[in-house]
Amino acid sequence: MSKVVLLDGGMGQELLSRSQRPATPMWSADVMLHEPSLVRDLHLDFIRSGADLITLNTYTATPTRLARQNALPKLQDLHIMAMSAATEARQLSGRTEVKIAGCLPPLVASYRPEFALPYQASLDSYRTLVKLQSPASDLFICETMSSIDEAKAACVAGLESEKPVWLGLTVQDDQPQLLRSGESLKDALTIFEAMPIEAIVLNCSQPEAIDACWPLLSKSTKKIGAYANGFVSVTSLYPGDTVEELQSRQDLSPKHYADYALSWVERGATIIGGCCEIGPEHIKAIHQRLVDAKFKPF
Repeated sequence: MSKVVLLDGGMGQELLSRSQRPATPMWSADVMLHEPSLVRDLHLDFIRSGADLITLNTYTATPTRLARQNALPKLQDLHIMAMSAATEARQLSGRTEVKIAGCLPPLVASYRPEFALPYQASLDSYRTLVKLQSPASDLFICETMSSIDEAKAACVAGLESEKPVWLGLTVQDDQPQLLRSGESLKDALTIFEAMPIEAIVLNCSQPEAIDACWPLLSKSTKKIGAYANGFVSVTSLYPGDTVEELQSRQDLSPKHYADYALSWVERGATIIGGCCEIGPEHIKAIHQRLVDAKFKPF
């Protein structure tokens, strides 16, 4: 059987649940600045739950997001702190084989491609992020990409690092054949199939939507996979909002989510994990199921 890479789960929501601080538009970056030990410890919990790869806690530490909160001078510090938290967690775990992924997220807001920067401005920002994150990154994940243009800019910048690049596309929950931009998933897959990226995954969409996309995704010649979110809906979130606007599902227990993840593996996924609202217990459940199915050594 093919080896399955198990990712971590969602950092932002889990950090907010552990933090004593109120939610702010800076989201996980606020926790990174004020409670860095929480970030390190969450990375460690994901590794101890079986994750083979952890992602830097820099999702909201983009130039545009920070500038909106008058925090742009903290850009470099946030990335240094994020790299330190991840590398320290890996060291404490004793699992030196765990990989660290750099994070190339939506620059302005999740799920809202209508607010995205023009292509060249996006590319410039992603190049900045790649340079900041490269010292600690084994690869780059361009995640929660809602439009072809923003995804292309992120992938181009990531590829310039000469490190592996994985692309995570997010689709509409009620029309999963479409990206959040309204562009066709089929068209997007055709475009990115031609780029020298290593993997194409679907992320930060409901697991049911990801299920519906599998016939298309499974045709890719790249590595494929998925990591879903646990939100009821994301339609109410706009740039500058806090994540308190979003409601978590109550029907995605670790066992239920692991059922979805293992079904993706059975259909060819070699990369699985969790996104927002998917915590260490979910990853632990997936890991055990992978071991039981002999996709993981004991």
